[in-house]
Amino acid sequence: MKKILAFLFGTTLTSNVFANPACAVCTVAIGATLTISRRLGVCDNAVAVWLGAFLVILGYWAIKWFDKRNWHFFGRDAILMLLSFSMIGGLYINQLHYSPCYWFLDAFLFWAIVGGVVYIVSQKLYEYMKRHNNNHAHFPFEKVVLALVMLFIASFLVSRFAM
Repeated sequence: MKKILAFLFGTTLTSNVFANPACAVCTVAIGATLTISRRLGVCDNAVAVWLGAFLVILGYWAIKWFDKRNWHFFGRDAILMLLSFSMIGGLYINQLHYSPCYWFLDAFLFWAIVGGVVYIVSQKLYEYMKRHNNNHAHFPFEKVVLALVMLFIASFLVSRFAM
């Protein structure tokens, strides 16, 4: 057993890590957090922030999948992101009631958009920080930690100060 653990530990330290816009760790972390918070009865607006980030990640995955198949057409990325975001209706159509609050948007949809923007900003901030550190992360999984911390702060502020 010790040899197996030593082998796994050694291979993880020496293997190359290839970053992409939405790693599987980010997707699982945000998806699991969304499910757990929803079951614990957390404010819907805070859940919407996490859902928005999750849907942006799904949009990124769709773009990567289209790139792998070499499918390119005009407005592809925008269309895929809009399709990803339109899944909000399918996810919570029976659980939420439409009540426009912010610029004729439902509060849940508005905070989901904010969550998506926060996630995108966290990824851009990570790229900026990495570029200014000789293209190396400051610590392992910095990209994930940065996204989770920014989303946690946003959802905390939303649950405390939003209506």
